[in-house]
Amino acid sequence: MTAIWRLAAGVAAATVALPAAAADLIKAPTVEQMATMVDKGDTAWMLISSALVLMMSVPALALFYGGLVRTKNMLSVLMQVFMIVSIAALVWVCWGYTLAFTSTNSIAPAFIGGFDKLGLMGVNGGTFAATFSNNVYIPEFAFVVFQMTFACITPALIVGAFAERVKFTSLMIFVVLWLTVVYFPIAHMVWYWAGPDFLPDAPTDAGYLWGMGALDFAGGTVVHINAGIAGLVGCLMIGKRVGFGKEATPPHSLTMTMIGASLLWVGWFGFNAGSNLEANGVTAVAFINTFVATAAAAVSWAIIEQITHGKPSMLGAATGAVAGLVAITPASGFAAPLTSIVLGLVVSPICYLFVSTIKNKLKYDDTLDVFGVHCVGGIVGALGTAIVADPALGGQGFFDYTVFPAVVGTYDMGAQIVTQLKAVGITLLWSGIGSAVLFFIIGKTIGLRPTEEAEREGLDITDHGERAYNY
Repeated sequence: MTAIWRLAAGVAAATVALPAAAADLIKAPTVEQMATMVDKGDTAWMLISSALVLMMSVPALALFYGGLVRTKNMLSVLMQVFMIVSIAALVWVCWGYTLAFTSTNSIAPAFIGGFDKLGLMGVNGGTFAATFSNNVYIPEFAFVVFQMTFACITPALIVGAFAERVKFTSLMIFVVLWLTVVYFPIAHMVWYWAGPDFLPDAPTDAGYLWGMGALDFAGGTVVHINAGIAGLVGCLMIGKRVGFGKEATPPHSLTMTMIGASLLWVGWFGFNAGSNLEANGVTAVAFINTFVATAAAAVSWAIIEQITHGKPSMLGAATGAVAGLVAITPASGFAAPLTSIVLGLVVSPICYLFVSTIKNKLKYDDTLDVFGVHCVGGIVGALGTAIVADPALGGQGFFDYTVFPAVVGTYDMGAQIVTQLKAVGITLLWSGIGSAVLFFIIGKTIGLRPTEEAEREGLDITDHGERAYNY
């Protein structure tokens, strides 16, 4: 990347220990000094944001997905999302955080962390994580729990691609392995940074994509492209639902889906605005951009349906809103409100094409359009970030100039688009290949799919022995 500062303004933490080369540039504050620099407002915002992101999984995603499946599988989807969140939280504490956000003693520090903080060893109420402002810190636990919510929701997104036809136990095993093999390395490559100097030639300790200069403010690559391509691989390898293309499979409760989508929209403010790690001007930028891009995408999808079908649907409006949320995620801290609206208006037609036309022509059974909305929308957002971040279009450039006045340079949109393409390609390959290997191993050992009889009866009864509705 040429003539641009290499700070990927996503979620990353500079913890107490700085690398030796970086420590030569500035003197790291002591733990005692850090304690006096903890900002209570930033800490409160990060804890609130963590709660908002948790709400995105349970109940929001669970209700959104649950309303879209048939009655006989509603409870199974709720249970899958609920337990993925629970298991991912435990995995994050045990070994996820250290693999994603450390680098010392790692065999490949640009791609994966080490085990220095295994089981959160060394993390306590007196350790701190840096924000993006000089000499401002938050408790490390606040950063740990915020990132934990991202690790919880990402694998939960995947299940929508093969809902109604996967064994519960096999799915839970897949989630543990997928987090370890796919998610933690991608999160490390995109968001890990531990140096104090943001200039291009600074000897920073960073993840591979961060060091490349890839922009991902809140998870376009780490969450949406990552989960979306894994979902596509899963639906292809597991196969189509029994009766796919022959039997009607309408959503059983669009009311539930609308409630879930609305809660996702609210929770996404924590997802995007919280990713600034502070409560300041950039946080407000991410907040308003998240609001208007989502609104634009919902309107855009409704207009498309009005034109193509003669009437807009609730399902379409909710799907459009989610597509807008996905697209603005990587760009939320970089764009201006007007360019965010444009991004929202653009993403819905593209995602609509995939879920209504391309999926039907290729005849793959992506049950809840995880690939068409999350992966495709994430790619649109990742590439669009390079455009909307341009200061000539009202963007933030690379970051907040008032916070880092030493960060200077001429924004090169073309070079940034190339960098974004590389980040998208690496994410697609890493997650696509890694997910395929895991699905293959589990499929050949304990099996991924229930019997045809169990699938016809519904996973609520066959997997869990209970129903969502007793009537």
